[in-house]
Amino acid sequence: MPTLPDPWHALLDEARGYPSPHNSQPILVRVHDSRRAEFFYDLDRGLPAENFGIPFGHVCAGVFLESLSTVAAGHGWAVTESLRDDDLDFSATERLHPLGALELAPAQITPDATARLEAFHRRRTSRRPYRRTRVDRAVLDEVTAIAAGTGHAFGATADRALVDDLIRINQETLFDDLRNDAVHAEILAWIRTSKRHAAATRDGLSAETMLLPGPLLGFAMRHRGMWDLPLAGALLRRVYLNTMRGVRELGWLTGPFSGPRDYIEAGRCFMRVWLAFTRRGVHLHPFGTVITNPRSHAAFVDAAGIDESGGIDGSGGASAWMLFRYGHSAEPPRAHRRPLDAMIVGGSR
Repeated sequence: MPTLPDPWHALLDEARGYPSPHNSQPILVRVHDSRRAEFFYDLDRGLPAENFGIPFGHVCAGVFLESLSTVAAGHGWAVTESLRDDDLDFSATERLHPLGALELAPAQITPDATARLEAFHRRRTSRRPYRRTRVDRAVLDEVTAIAAGTGHAFGATADRALVDDLIRINQETLFDDLRNDAVHAEILAWIRTSKRHAAATRDGLSAETMLLPGPLLGFAMRHRGMWDLPLAGALLRRVYLNTMRGVRELGWLTGPFSGPRDYIEAGRCFMRVWLAFTRRGVHLHPFGTVITNPRSHAAFVDAAGIDESGGIDGSGGASAWMLFRYGHSAEPPRAHRRPLDAMIVGGSR
């Protein structure tokens, strides 16, 4: 790996813990000197088969930027960015899509920055069964304020019938996606069916973090027709739904979502919301496919009574762009991350 000047080595080594769709880890960085760098989206690690593959590529970039800013602030640095706003092109010959430039400046370490960094280190996706205890209203008020501060709105429900309906939509989305040849192939490429497989690639959706038996997961994903069989399909659905036990509340985010700048800001918003939940001991699990599957998206918006016809302030361009379960669970396993070398342009991709 090229030698990285301080403080980039330490900051990027921590920031590579950022979450990404399918744990694909598509963000790469080229460091120019101790203060300047630029970052890219690795198109070979994107999800072009998804209906929202391009928008969520930029959402992921926003999540990374908020993660890097969180890490940097916790170590006495501020990050400023000069961002590009052109769409991802998954057919491009050049496979590294430039996202913008980054610059560091010294900053004072505040107690809030320290607390946010600690939350970043603790943050992880929990697909474990959740306890049926409600999340404290004060936490939801804090999350509401954080989302509003970025121009977005946090919505939530604890209505049993609606929660069950949205869980059903999420379940059916998986089966619907498996019928789509391109999406099915994409999912298969990111499935890691054993601890050894996950440790070797250090990316993807591991059976361990998905709380599913590896051999069963691999067989069921390769033989997608089984999901529609009366007996085998019912068994697979039961195993899959077992991880959804105890879901008491669901949350979603709505706001501007009509171009690369909006998508990046949405990513920042989501990461701030996630860290706020983590600071209060609340776990989170995104239901990304409900958003990216057009049929499921429409069903979700209809069931939740979300109006996507205009922006939050009536200016237009709003969308329900994130749905997730949140609550209290046992500590989930931590997903692997690729080594720092794989994140650096000029390193081992």
